[in-house]
Amino acid sequence: MLELNALRKVFNPRTVNEKIALDGVDLRLEDGDFVTVIGGNGAGKSTLLNAIAGVWPLDGGSVRIDGEDVTSLVEHERARWLGRVFQDPMTGTAATMQIEENLALAMRRGRKRGLRRGITRAERELFRGKLADLGLGLEDRMSAKVGLLSGGQRQALTLLMATMQRPRLLLLDEHTAALDPRTALKVLELTDRIVRENHLMTLMVTHNMRDAIAYGNRLVMMYEGRVIMDISGEEKRALTVPMLLEKFALLSGDDFASDRALLS
Repeated sequence: MLELNALRKVFNPRTVNEKIALDGVDLRLEDGDFVTVIGGNGAGKSTLLNAIAGVWPLDGGSVRIDGEDVTSLVEHERARWLGRVFQDPMTGTAATMQIEENLALAMRRGRKRGLRRGITRAERELFRGKLADLGLGLEDRMSAKVGLLSGGQRQALTLLMATMQRPRLLLLDEHTAALDPRTALKVLELTDRIVRENHLMTLMVTHNMRDAIAYGNRLVMMYEGRVIMDISGEEKRALTVPMLLEKFALLSGDDFASDRALLS
């Protein structure tokens, strides 16, 4: 379970550039929830994920994971609960290392390390099977340097690495935004399968309203650092983009001005 209580974050306080990025955000996720988060530029979406990950201290509120208050913990101390995939395919992997070496690092994250051989035969077979499940042919390229992969292949690998240890919470920060539409669809379908098969509690930030509607069991919309909409169940399944735009205008008194929100 994830519990966010009255989260507040202000950048450049008491200056002309003051920006209230999170303004009393309350949100609760149960095990297995797959929540898509949408909103315009500056709504607070990525700030919300950074707050959960502990990238910087909050100005108010608390973050609890499985009942444990992690608000005072810094980023690396929270990492044992979290998996994260960023927008940039170059983030989250070591470009100069082999695919299997990246997977080995992901599998051993948070474990004590001693003097031992690099990658065992059993580990290599495990990696081969997980890579084969991606359907990208990477199981035959395990010794290839990650920097030689395409953006889509790299993002799929990063997703696999982020979920190898079945994190309590998976954070996806517009992880398909830098990909072409066809590749983005492939990564989204892969994401949906991994989340469902592993019953992962997931927050996926996106600008794309169609994707926000199509994936997950809940949809959250943010505006000016606040959650203004939280839709689930039959209401979410019945949503269309025009309906979502109408709800946004009604609740915010504004228009959703991002062209990317309407991409198919």
